[in-house]
Order: sequence, then C-alpha cells, then structure tokens
Amino acid sequence: MKFALQINASPYHSSASWTAYRFASEVLAQHHEIFRIFFYHDGIYHAFQSANPPDDEVSIFKGWSELALKYDVDLVVCISAAQRRGLVSENVADGFRLGGLGQLLEATILADRFLVFG
Repeated sequence: MKFALQINASPYHSSASWTAYRFASEVLAQHHEIFRIFFYHDGIYHAFQSANPPDDEVSIFKGWSELALKYDVDLVVCISAAQRRGLVSENVADGFRLGGLGQLLEATILADRFLVFG
C-alpha cells in the first residue's frame, strides 16, 4: 500500500509529530511505501537544520532525516509556510526539500491512503 502523510504540528507542541514519525517508521518496516510526507503550517519546524534538542530527548529532526535516507522518502516542506516562519533553503535539514502545494496535491492523488497529523 502507498501512503502519503501531511504533518501540521510542530515537533514539541503536541504528540502528533511523534505519532506521525512512529506511524511512518512502522509502515516502512512492514514494506509498504510512503510516497511523500508534506510538512505544512507549524510542521515545517521539523525541517530546521539548526534544531538541537537536549541530549536526553529523542531528536525527531534527526529521525526524519534518517528515515528519508534509509527508505528514500520524499520529505517536502511547504515553501509558503516555511517563508512565513523564517525557514529558508540555506537552513533546511538533510533529507528535506522545499516545495509547494502542487506536491501535496500530487501526493493525495497518487497515494492509496492520505493521513493528516496535527
């Protein structure tokens, strides 16, 4: 089955982002496909290269980058939402790329299931 995800929640203001990450990890471990993960609204905060959580916390930022690398998952950050929040191409974390709502639309059309977190 082919999934597409949209993440609207910031990394630390709710459990939605952690739930999305765990869901994505499990889907991929079960040999399903994630066509694209689209980070929208405050979800764009997952893509800040300079994010550096304390050592005693799980780094969801690093987790997304590793997931993208290991499974070749397309992590797209909404460019409009990113610009509003000060994220520019120079400080986008590894594995993420800036894109537009066209990529979100494409993901909803091409995936078997589309889930929104946050």
